[in-house]
Amino acid sequence: MKVAISQSNYIPWKGYFDMIGKSDVFVLYDDMQYTKRDWRNRNKIKTPNGLIWLTIPVNVKGNYYQKISETRISEPGWAKKHLRSIELNYKKAACFDSVFPIIESWYNEVENFEFLSEVSHFFLENVCNQFGIQTQLVNSSKYDIKGSKTDALISVLEQIGNVDTYISGPAAKDYMEMDEFAKRNIEVEWMNYGAYPAYRQLHNGFEHRVSIIDLVLNSGFNRDLILQK
Repeated sequence: MKVAISQSNYIPWKGYFDMIGKSDVFVLYDDMQYTKRDWRNRNKIKTPNGLIWLTIPVNVKGNYYQKISETRISEPGWAKKHLRSIELNYKKAACFDSVFPIIESWYNEVENFEFLSEVSHFFLENVCNQFGIQTQLVNSSKYDIKGSKTDALISVLEQIGNVDTYISGPAAKDYMEMDEFAKRNIEVEWMNYGAYPAYRQLHNGFEHRVSIIDLVLNSGFNRDLILQK
């Protein structure tokens, strides 16, 4: 069984969905500390004037050590603003007419959600469904996580059971203790984020590291475009 573990991100880029698709089980590790100016509550879309952030406003003042799962949305109306930005900047996209109504229904659904994790999980599940990704998405709260960093990962993998491959992003090479995986006969498979096919985009230049929203409005829910060459 292949397993990946990662914090949830808001409307993440194609590489995130590629990692989900390569896994049998994908654990959303939202028991981690929330980090500001990160991908947890924001992502990028393209505009005629360059990249802009779509950011979900959250309560962080005085809550430095709060978990991602404990992070509350602070302002109503954010969903309508994000949807309007998407509509204005992608109304000429090739798949706008067929895909935008789907995205619109998602934003209408989440506009009254209280917690950031609820929003992120909702988008992840629905985007996966549209791509035909059948990976099991599991919240980390299901597990009794012990230790930190490598110990925490191993703790989750052992509770899942029958894991032979752990899939990870390359940034984790800085802290993962590889011998701990080897002791348990778990192979570590590193994601390679440098080999994705391009697709037709609006606005100047090509950008790989933008929200999945860009890809689906330009090219539809084409799973070949989120797979490495």
